[in-house]
Amino acid sequence: MAAEFLKTRGIGLQGEISKVQFGDASSTTESPTFTRQKVGKIQGVRLPNREPDSRWDISIEGKAITSIKPHDPQNLAQASDPEILKPRDCFLATSLCHPHVHLDKCFLLDDPKYADLSIETGDFAEALSLTSKAKSRFSLNDLMRRGRWLIEESIEAGVTCMRAFVEVDATVRFKCLDAALTLKAQYRDACEIQICAFAQDPVFSGENALDNRALIEEALQRDGVEVVGSTPYVEADETRMRKNVDWVVDVASKYGKHLDLHLDYNLDANKEPMTWYVIARLHSQQSVSERSEKTTVLGHCTRLTSFTADQWHDLRRRIGDLPVSFVGLPTSDLFMMGKPSNEEGGGERVRGTLQMPQMIQQYGLAGAIGINNVGNAFTPQGSCDPLSLASMCVGIYQAGTKTEIELLYECVSQRAKAAIGCGDGKILEMHEGGEADLIIFDVGTSGRRRGRRTLQVLVYDPPERRIVIHEGNVVTLEND
Repeated sequence: MAAEFLKTRGIGLQGEISKVQFGDASSTTESPTFTRQKVGKIQGVRLPNREPDSRWDISIEGKAITSIKPHDPQNLAQASDPEILKPRDCFLATSLCHPHVHLDKCFLLDDPKYADLSIETGDFAEALSLTSKAKSRFSLNDLMRRGRWLIEESIEAGVTCMRAFVEVDATVRFKCLDAALTLKAQYRDACEIQICAFAQDPVFSGENALDNRALIEEALQRDGVEVVGSTPYVEADETRMRKNVDWVVDVASKYGKHLDLHLDYNLDANKEPMTWYVIARLHSQQSVSERSEKTTVLGHCTRLTSFTADQWHDLRRRIGDLPVSFVGLPTSDLFMMGKPSNEEGGGERVRGTLQMPQMIQQYGLAGAIGINNVGNAFTPQGSCDPLSLASMCVGIYQAGTKTEIELLYECVSQRAKAAIGCGDGKILEMHEGGEADLIIFDVGTSGRRRGRRTLQVLVYDPPERRIVIHEGNVVTLEND
């Protein structure tokens, strides 16, 4: 009764309770605390694609690696220099990247404010419903709080670049975007955060379609928004799905933004993949050559897992020189796809997630893998550590050889960065002139503790202790 009475006066009872229980009145301008220590040299580390027992010295100037030389244990005259790091028996590799992560929907299952929105059936329809209910309660304060959790846990894992999706629509308007832009500014010296203004809701179906389109276009004119994204499969029918694609391709070109589509999120081999239409539409865009420095990413695309070899080759041929990458999202795909109905026995559960190593090695496609969601009804399991995802994918893809492991690491590091146009966009191992965005693994390892001697073992069994270097500086978060 009380809730209904207050609702007639424009007051949400649950929202008011949340403000009391979870501190909605606290400051949203509170800045994170972290330190940056300049690095001039890293001495005596193991490197990928080098002999496991060899040690190397890395010199850094500004944001770039200037030299990679064999370690000379006699050359320790500057041992007291604070700009020289001397990790013992540690492994150095390029930093990690989230090519696809939802900043506004993270940790809903771990936040007391949303404790009543628990998983009951675990299917896609429920995930959409629970997330929609949560969105109606979003406040700037709780978006900032959960966003900080994700960003800081990611930085501690070694993420120095991410593409963060935030929803813009008639329900939340610019609430999620405002929080994301504030967080982007607060953490700019610790992590590069790309903001994607994302149309999760329909833009050609339903009563809010026109408003949703207008809000997205307004968002794209805000400083700090680099990407536009949409979800064609939420539209009411295929005609409107294609209108969604046409519209988002046009606005990406109009405002000079990267393009990121959630696409073909099904396992129906009889359903025509929307990917074909997207590729054709990108080719027909007259200004595509003028915006070739902007990337297009197609996420999920689980329908493509039923492709034959001929269809994969055809896809590569149709893409041609378009700057298109695919991002597989295994943790979400495996949880959402193939759940049997209550009437079925449940013994056979069809799964589908893009087989990224095969797509890259056998068909020459560009791609990466990402965590997508963390701690919500779409993906309740998993962490903010991309390396743990790569480790899980050893089993998912049955990819355990040296070459395959190197590729998996690239898929959460350099290939992920290249897919979203982050950094210099090059898919190269550590090299002179390369960016000084690095991770030192196995920090604190001594002779009594096992150190990872190769990249293979690093991915098989990711270590927790890490030093993160962003733009030539060690970044250390100061936790309360």
